[in-house]
Amino acid sequence: MTTPLLRRVAETDREPVNFLVDGWPCTALAGDTVLTAVLTNVGRLRHNEFSGAPRAGFCMMGACQDCWIATDTGERLRACARFIEPGMALLTDPGAVE
Repeated sequence: MTTPLLRRVAETDREPVNFLVDGWPCTALAGDTVLTAVLTNVGRLRHNEFSGAPRAGFCMMGACQDCWIATDTGERLRACARFIEPGMALLTDPGAVE
């Protein structure tokens, strides 16, 4: 796991939501987008498929297509436009978890 990119400074009293990132247990808060949930736990959302550089979303409103992330079932979703759900298993690099 990497150092979180974001740090929560407000709204800390919402219900916790447990999920996985690359097999690691993480916690977010109810109402967080997948993007917020991931970035408050790790330092990237995914790697760029062309350069391998770490990516963390770009426009934050679902217009740029930069925040795609995969679930462990192979579903792709926009992390900035989807809310975190209990038990979600997300992959920053599909294939990273065997």
